Amino acid sequence: MSAASRVRDEDARALIARFLDALWVEEGLSENTQKAYASDLCHFATWLSETRGMALAAADAASIEAYLAEKYHRKASGRSVARLLSSLRKLYLFLLREGRVTADPTAALRGPRLGRPLPKTLTEEDVEALLDAPAAGEALGLRDRAMLEVLYATGLRVSELVGLRLDQVNLRQGVVRVTGKGSKDRLVPLGEEAEHWIHRYLQGARPVILNGRHSDALFVTERGAAMTRQAFWYLIKRYAAKAGVHKPLSPHTLRHAFATHLLNHGADLRVVQLLLGHSDLSSTQIYTHVAQDRLKELHARCHPRG
Repeated sequence: MSAASRVRDEDARALIARFLDALWVEEGLSENTQKAYASDLCHFATWLSETRGMALAAADAASIEAYLAEKYHRKASGRSVARLLSSLRKLYLFLLREGRVTADPTAALRGPRLGRPLPKTLTEEDVEALLDAPAAGEALGLRDRAMLEVLYATGLRVSELVGLRLDQVNLRQGVVRVTGKGSKDRLVPLGEEAEHWIHRYLQGARPVILNGRHSDALFVTERGAAMTRQAFWYLIKRYAAKAGVHKPLSPHTLRHAFATHLLNHGADLRVVQLLLGHSDLSSTQIYTHVAQDRLKELHARCHPRG
């Protein structure tokens, strides 16, 4: 049963749906973010109704504080509480504009202070071993090698990689057109290696995997469907074990490696920002912390007293 179906208050269900529709129009939130917001708000509406006997639009600062305190008591992470408070802030600002409330009950609430964790990354040697792990002499291995090469060459999010269609790849110009967060398009260079492996995959592996079936997806499975994020990350973990790469892996590991290695080799931070599809430079600046070797080298070489 979904969180939405557990909300007994019909008005709350309709209100959350209307809010998410408005948020999608205004901010172009991804489907995953919308689902996270919907889950947060539906659970809060249910709690509010069952424990306080209050409608969602009638919540006050005290009830919201009590709910946040309960989340902490249940060992919710600071990040999940921060997301919950963010969704509540957006909801009550929406209700304020709609005239459903006269004051924002979240206005005086302060969220948890979150440190910015340094992204886990791989060395260039780790990446080379990982890229070499698939058996490129087999159709599925060739597909996997092409996917890993594209991921490392472009720094795409995994959802962007598995969602690629044939018409988004231009091997003649050597670019891939990506629709990222907020439905924003960007062109990302592929580089010679990624172009080479995509070409080999399209010529020798994709037709074999599809076996006469049709698909618009670039990377396909034996069932003729597009590769999923979960299946691809299972493959990455398997290849990491085969390659002897025992560092923790996450869905962003190769994306982090892409950004870090670009910075280590002298790329400008704003160029990396564009390639990653970050709307705000502050999201990219996290990578300066994992490029300290390059920064120290530049200081030693360029500063008069280095």
